[in-house]
Amino acid sequence: MRIFRTKSIDQLLIEAGDKEHGLKRVLSGTSLVTLGIGAIIGTGIFVLTGTVAANYAGPALVLSFMISAIGCVFAGLCYAEFASMIPISGSAYTYSYATLGEFIAWIIGWDLILEYLFASSTVAVGWSGYMVSFLHDYGLNIPTQLCNAPIDYIKGQGWILTGSIVNFPAIFIIALLSTLLVIGIRESAGLNNIIVAIKVVVILLFIGFGLSYIDTSNWTPFIPPNPTGDFGNFGFSGVLRGAAVIFFAYIGFDAVSTAAQEAKNPQRDMPIGILGSLLVCTILYVLVSGVLTGIVHYSELNVPAPLAMAIDKTGDALLWLRPLIKIGAIAGLSSVILVMLLGQPRIFFTMSNDGLLPKSFSKVHPKFRTPYITTIITGVIASIIAGVLPIHILSELVSIGTLLAFTIVCISIIILRAKKPDVPRPFKTPLVPYVPIAGAAICLMQMFSLPWETWERLIIWMIIGLFIYFLYGIRKSKLADK
Repeated sequence: MRIFRTKSIDQLLIEAGDKEHGLKRVLSGTSLVTLGIGAIIGTGIFVLTGTVAANYAGPALVLSFMISAIGCVFAGLCYAEFASMIPISGSAYTYSYATLGEFIAWIIGWDLILEYLFASSTVAVGWSGYMVSFLHDYGLNIPTQLCNAPIDYIKGQGWILTGSIVNFPAIFIIALLSTLLVIGIRESAGLNNIIVAIKVVVILLFIGFGLSYIDTSNWTPFIPPNPTGDFGNFGFSGVLRGAAVIFFAYIGFDAVSTAAQEAKNPQRDMPIGILGSLLVCTILYVLVSGVLTGIVHYSELNVPAPLAMAIDKTGDALLWLRPLIKIGAIAGLSSVILVMLLGQPRIFFTMSNDGLLPKSFSKVHPKFRTPYITTIITGVIASIIAGVLPIHILSELVSIGTLLAFTIVCISIIILRAKKPDVPRPFKTPLVPYVPIAGAAICLMQMFSLPWETWERLIIWMIIGLFIYFLYGIRKSKLADK
């Protein structure tokens, strides 16, 4: 039963208060909200809105966003209780260690790599596309061989060489932001605040000016009929499939919890950061999707830059807004990469402190008080992945990994309430067990809405993680001799 040994919450709280060897506490509630917004608003709103509307949900894209948001709110309430009770940078990994045991914690920690590491690489490839397009508008052209992946996978053909050398812009942005994260969390949070302000203003401009160009006939039928009867091909099943795919748009709010050890007052500010960022982003998502499908018929939206296409549909009147949309997209994707690169090293940092990863992973820079070794490792691996793989391969694993983490966090709340009812909880998830059960159920529903190929890749990834745990982690764990 060694694999189900749990870590004492008292020990976790002692580690959280270690000022000499811990991380620097500099983040306020406002910084945490903007951190969450920075992580959430990116690829989902600037890219996936068009894909989901055109292929799955039609104008009912609004409903897909709402379904995903409800699941995220339920999960977010559970995250908020844990983050205020156990203000450690390990996020869902730490929460599982305190409730479900070391083995489940390892699975979650390994699973979170799919969310943070692969998500940062995925978004970096998207950033590269927008940056290349933006520079092209001003006569600056990056050679094709230096802005695309050298390999690709085509169904029926397998792996192929594309003729490109490397996606240099994707590598560049990861290297730049990783350097910033080594220098300090305060500086990183300051840059993120500026970026968030830029992209929110651009989104509000799109909503405000786009309202005048809505053609309500584009919203009819609101839920397009399913022409084949296949699950996910429009109809209500298409809304559900769309919610599962668009879930990628909400990935990131849980990254706020990875900064718990750097919050000034985590017991008060963590719930504000998690729930506040979710609320703001949900409102913006619903408004944008309504305006977008009102300006452009959903059947035309399967394009890389749907918001820019909507601006084109308005004629010359809003042509001035097109470059701003691209700037907003570049800013939005930059902040997502920043927060994903911030989250992953802190997961490694916490797992290393527990002995499940090498000791060097928990080293803190003597001057900057940041987990610099894991930040550099994360940056190097993420830049290599982003430089050689195309976006569609990278994105397939991210949503299912995050949904699994959310499901386990929701279940953990119920278990910890039963096992340790007297532990101080500065923030309490309301209506337990109903809210956690609803959160887990919605996340599982979205997981089962994803294609089987995605499950296969998740299983393979988990098998690799199990080998590492049983060959290294179970023996090196700090709980091994207890």
